[in-house]
Amino acid sequence: MGLPLGRRRDGGICDDKQQLCFALALWNERDPILKERMYGLTNSEGNHGEDVKEVYFYLDSTPTHSYMKYLYKYPQRQFPYRDLVETNRGRSREEFEYELLDTGVFDEDRYFDVLVEYAKQGPEDVLIRVTVHNRGPEAARLRLLPTLWFRNTWSWGDDDRKPSLRQVAPGTIQASHHELGEYWLTCDGAPALLFTENESNTQRLWGQPNASPYVKDAFHSYLISGQGEAVNPAKAGTKAAAHYPLEVPGGGSQTVRLRLAAAPVDKAFKGFEQVFKSRIADADEFYQRITPNSLTEDQRRVHRQALAGMLWSKQYYHFDLEQWLIDHKSHPLLDANPRTIRNMEWFHMLNADIISMPDKWEYPWYAAWDLAFHTTALALVDFDFAKEQLMLMLRNLYFHPNGQIPAYEWNFSDVNPPVHAWATLYLFKMEQTLGRADLRFLERSFQGLILNFNWWVNRKDPAGRNVFAGGFLGLDNIGVFDRSAQLPTGGSLEQADGTAWMAFYCQCMLEIALILTEYDPIYEEVAFKFIQHFIWISYAWTASASITTRCGTRRTVFTTICCGCRTAGPCG
Repeated sequence: MGLPLGRRRDGGICDDKQQLCFALALWNERDPILKERMYGLTNSEGNHGEDVKEVYFYLDSTPTHSYMKYLYKYPQRQFPYRDLVETNRGRSREEFEYELLDTGVFDEDRYFDVLVEYAKQGPEDVLIRVTVHNRGPEAARLRLLPTLWFRNTWSWGDDDRKPSLRQVAPGTIQASHHELGEYWLTCDGAPALLFTENESNTQRLWGQPNASPYVKDAFHSYLISGQGEAVNPAKAGTKAAAHYPLEVPGGGSQTVRLRLAAAPVDKAFKGFEQVFKSRIADADEFYQRITPNSLTEDQRRVHRQALAGMLWSKQYYHFDLEQWLIDHKSHPLLDANPRTIRNMEWFHMLNADIISMPDKWEYPWYAAWDLAFHTTALALVDFDFAKEQLMLMLRNLYFHPNGQIPAYEWNFSDVNPPVHAWATLYLFKMEQTLGRADLRFLERSFQGLILNFNWWVNRKDPAGRNVFAGGFLGLDNIGVFDRSAQLPTGGSLEQADGTAWMAFYCQCMLEIALILTEYDPIYEEVAFKFIQHFIWISYAWTASASITTRCGTRRTVFTTICCGCRTAGPCG
């Protein structure tokens, strides 16, 4: 399992398939709800769209996640949920967003710094240190609930085998799973352990009877509503938490220690601090080696934290498109009258990998062209992972049979700039400077990129003139209208950025082919193919720069929508 691999945005961790997860829940004894996840606004609630309204920082991480550090700032006053919604909703797009810092909830430094650190004693032995700093002038109470739970897969109908969590000793939880095996969470100080089921509260959500009296929001009910019967007195379930009531003095701190391991550990906290010192020393040595000597001390800290943020943004992503379409009665081959729904044409797709995400709150799913840029930064700390990420988008279970690279979950068929060839070339050259050119990676990527290039030529050059259209190109989705949809006035769209990106694509593919020619002469013909394509695109660009349209006007075809003469195709 190699815990932790799939990180959670709230500072938690989980196994590499997100079956067993660990995170912290918090309560300042003033909030109306237990803080179990990040809070944010939806598109309709925010004056600038969706946005997380929390203050948190990814501070450190090694590529193997042998050491990780995360900081969350939690107000001691009541969290201003309603104020954030109402104030943002009342502001126009011309006004700034209303952020948590603007509410005054952090005034007089009345907040907790919750610092979460992970250090590996071994691949499946993780030490956890939670340090709560009271930045305010007076003592304040905080309920800290380190929480362990299994992802609910037994309710899907495919496999009803149910894992279990149970108390086996004071402060010790044993986790049993049919695939993962056994794990033990040991909690220092033998706190009270709470147990429930990771099952939705159907009575509260939909007015339907609960399958179990113990539901996933039980810890909220137990702490805040005082319902002692909400948790399982048998000390068993699929969700468990250790309850630490902390009294933190003003300007002081309290520390909680835990250990999650794949085997029982005798004297679990012996040598605990030494392990942290060793892993922090490893992290310091690693970043000392990879950080440019030209950077100042402040720049080195920024460099390290930025890379740590990239490593923290890895997340396990599982999406079975065929099953999803079947559940929505929209499978184009299996349903007699399928409903029209997004991604119907991607029924072949099955994603189940750890992937670098653009933003785990707003986008807890990958975006393929963002990912290409991610790899250039990830290569600074983990070449293997960076190369694997590029190869993922060219694998059969991701790649469409027609050669299209999936864009993002909202619409896999959308079109983004073709930057994967550039990223492949960038990583190859970067590694080549270290004296270890990976020709196998270059060749494997090139095979998939050829298929994708042909998709662009066959699908995004509607008139066959080497003038390319597409969806979100150039500055992503910044535009006065949706370029992926039918034009509101009819006609067709020819894009300067789409055509320029394809010229750039040709250049990158040509350079890759020339490198591979030194390895295998058969690539000479392939290189010539991309020289031809580049010349054709350049010729189309030059020939179309200024022409007389059928409408009797002169224009640059790349800057306008041609619909004045209501012809089926572009003017010219």
